[in-house]
Amino acid sequence: MLKVIDRVTQKEEDVIIVRSQKFLYRSLFGRLILKLLIRPFLSKLVGKYLDSQFSKHKIKKFAKKNSICLEDFELDSIHSFNDFFSRKIKEGKRSIDLNPLSLISPCDSKVSVFPIEEKSIFKIKDSYYRVEDLLTNPSLAKEYENGWCFIFRLGVEDYHRYCYIDEGNQEKSVSIQGVFHTVNPIALEKYNFYKTNHRCYTILHTKHFGDVVQIEVGAMLVGKIDNYYEDHFFYKGEEKGRFLFGGSTIVLLTKNNIVVDEDILYHSRLGNEVKVLYGEKIGLLRK
Repeated sequence: MLKVIDRVTQKEEDVIIVRSQKFLYRSLFGRLILKLLIRPFLSKLVGKYLDSQFSKHKIKKFAKKNSICLEDFELDSIHSFNDFFSRKIKEGKRSIDLNPLSLISPCDSKVSVFPIEEKSIFKIKDSYYRVEDLLTNPSLAKEYENGWCFIFRLGVEDYHRYCYIDEGNQEKSVSIQGVFHTVNPIALEKYNFYKTNHRCYTILHTKHFGDVVQIEVGAMLVGKIDNYYEDHFFYKGEEKGRFLFGGSTIVLLTKNNIVVDEDILYHSRLGNEVKVLYGEKIGLLRK
């Protein structure tokens, strides 16, 4: 059963993060610190530490704080915090809906969905963006007018690997560099993180849903989007890539050939998110 993440629940989850972001974005001293935090070199420095054995001591405390069941994951080859954060789940712990007509979630996340119209500006938890800002490609964005924009927001507690939503083949991924603002609504008061964060998008030529664009967005102190393949023939549920440390976002752009699951559509209209898992059905091909 899908879990609805309403405004009250989300406020409880994010209260500590919100306070820290208010400091960073609303105070003079905080903005000075922010200028350092969003520099790519710092993201790389933090990444080196999290890749090292010196970060391994953080794992147990992190897992306990975020209620992560360690028994669900393959941990034999874990030598650093980043190894743990991008850990692989044990076979059988995620079910892939193999119905060829089912559109599946590419990841564990909280999802919202919105129709794409000409000049649409989407508001999700007080964050605003346009499709052309994400892609920096107006002609490609134009192809998805009247389609759907799915937003999958991963928290630090989520499984940070993601999969292909159908079988087919892909083009080479396009990487768009940026600074690493945190994926958090307060950042939008002064910065549009979807325009400034590092992101990668891939055009997926799928067998059943036509061309779908999948976009991975990095967050502050992450910046590491690890896509495995280029010019690749893929199958449904095959692992496409992973994020390293941090909360991150995946966006799917589809044409108007999807019937979105009614509960996701209903709660998106109310401004809520729905908890979904890697491989779980979120819609059906329109007949």
